[in-house]
Amino acid sequence: MASSTGGRRSWSVPAWVRRPRAQSLAYPVLLILSAVDSAGYSVIAPTLPTLAERHHAGPAVIGALASTFPLTMMVGFAAAGRLVRAGRTRTTLLTAIALAAAGAMLFATAPGLPALFAARALMGLGSGGLWIGVTFATLAYWPGQEYLCMSRIYAAYSAGALLGPMLGALGGTAAPFLTYALLLAIVAPAAAALPKPAADQFHPDRAALRTRGFWVSAIGIMLAILATGALDGVLPLHFADRLSQTGIGLTYLGVGALIAIGSAAAGHQPPARMLIAGAAAITTGLTLTGATTTYAPWAAGLLLIGLGAGAAQTGATGLLLAAVPTNRIVTAMVVWSQLGILGYLAGPALGGLLAQHLGYAALGLLPAATLALLALVAGSTKVSSAARTPHPPPAPPPRRQPPGHR
Repeated sequence: MASSTGGRRSWSVPAWVRRPRAQSLAYPVLLILSAVDSAGYSVIAPTLPTLAERHHAGPAVIGALASTFPLTMMVGFAAAGRLVRAGRTRTTLLTAIALAAAGAMLFATAPGLPALFAARALMGLGSGGLWIGVTFATLAYWPGQEYLCMSRIYAAYSAGALLGPMLGALGGTAAPFLTYALLLAIVAPAAAALPKPAADQFHPDRAALRTRGFWVSAIGIMLAILATGALDGVLPLHFADRLSQTGIGLTYLGVGALIAIGSAAAGHQPPARMLIAGAAAITTGLTLTGATTTYAPWAAGLLLIGLGAGAAQTGATGLLLAAVPTNRIVTAMVVWSQLGILGYLAGPALGGLLAQHLGYAALGLLPAATLALLALVAGSTKVSSAARTPHPPPAPPPRRQPPGHR
């Protein structure tokens, strides 16, 4: 971007361009890895009605199948955290890609429910490793630009949320997962070529877990991801009364776009306000969608869920960055990610039970309970001002004169 200062023309160069060439090339790779990882969350959603019919499974069993993924993700977070602390980011990413690809191929060929559970567990382990690997590679390659660069990583995850339903809309249960395994195989060589970060950039610090700002952000991300879990693991069975598998996939494509819009828009607002607004929208949207059986209220409910989940996710992330310094964020990031995925786990597991016994309208009880817990933690004592406002954006990058300028 060009600008004029004192009659002279100067140039603003993006952070990733100003790094050494190897790291500049790493940024597109990390963005692609983020998008592919995100697709693994939602690729299962359009296939669930087919699986339920084929294996004569009800909402509780299907919800448990969907919850296997986030359950093993939490194990992947912890294992990957140890590797990145030692500077073995590429090993983390390649191992995660191999696990996710193996799980996807097993899912595509699984003859019964036990194999499906095992396959989804492998995919969850791989996804946990990918998230931690991508996050800490970004923090290591661009110190001082963490907020800016991570905002783009989140945008890539939102884009990947659109890819998952597109794969699911291919039809059947084999094609979506085999295609996903192929995507992982394509990005593996690029991950192997990433530069090696230093081994001593990040350190664990359990003291961060005792701050109120951390716990408010952790419960907030739990609530945001809960909406995604309910969408992926429970609501497809509700939508199957009126929508085909392709129709569900296309519907979720639209919801993914709404999450991306909500995330981007919330970045310009105070994080605490966005977290509260997002939580209210998620609760209302899940209740409305579950309580109705026609297209118009479904559309309104999904609009609230998508925008609310995006806003809450961004708000929770802003609170975490405000609460914990980047060089001491290893422990906090792992635990924060694990607690966040508890929301994804609760969505299909508890949501499936609620839907089976109380009806789909009861899904709104899950975010309502989480919001009550958030209010309890945030209101126990006065929240510090640092937890209300994220760290200011990094200083503008240094200006670079255009080639040939004197």
